[in-house]
Amino acid sequence: MRKKISIPQLITISSPICLLLLWEFCSQFEILDPRFFPAPTLIIQTLVQMGESGELFTHVTVSLTRIVFGFLLGVIPAICIGLLMGMYRYFRHFFSPIIMIFMPIPTLAMLPIILILFGIGEFSKMITIAISVFFPVAINTAAGVANIDKIYVDVAKNYQANAKDFFFKIALPGSLPVMLEGIQMGQAIALLTIVAAEMIGANSGIGYLIWMNYKAFLLPQMYVGLLLISFFGYFFSLLLRGIERKLLPWK
Repeated sequence: MRKKISIPQLITISSPICLLLLWEFCSQFEILDPRFFPAPTLIIQTLVQMGESGELFTHVTVSLTRIVFGFLLGVIPAICIGLLMGMYRYFRHFFSPIIMIFMPIPTLAMLPIILILFGIGEFSKMITIAISVFFPVAINTAAGVANIDKIYVDVAKNYQANAKDFFFKIALPGSLPVMLEGIQMGQAIALLTIVAAEMIGANSGIGYLIWMNYKAFLLPQMYVGLLLISFFGYFFSLLLRGIERKLLPWK
């Protein structure tokens, strides 16, 4: 039996459609200057043309590769360190000041140091993303462990659970809800970071596509880049929410 679409779902779907229709109307009738705000239909046409030429695929592939590997480089150590910080106070006392010192520094402000250490190749861009993702995931993971109900910790102690059992059966599953929120935040930061990094020091990628077309005043192409970032942000958010529902069916 086909499931009916609820009113809240209809409202959710209708809001971006209404925005696009308003934009189209204002651009077509020059309420908005079409030189600066080209109609969505023109942007879609440009998207199709760039896709057919293969240019779009090249930039998207480069950016996604950087995002995925940079994200993993940041998330994996962040989860490990966050769990250790939550489980052991000595680790927490050691890592907390380091995180508090470096977290307020914008990742792009550290880009010159990253380039000095890792060069101007692909790895430096992945490291830039990894650093920006690391802090929210590590902090949220540590907070997730700290917020585990004390009764589970007491049960583990009473049954003399070893460190391995406590890690995999108490700390990791217990911290998942808060950890996944940090990962969700990290993916949004990763997209912001890669666009900015590609604008500054790259010759390919979505950020490069946006910046070069802006400088050449090819605004439909620039909006294609912005549209892609919006799409991938929404897609990754839905993907992580789907993983969250699988891992936390009770939430």
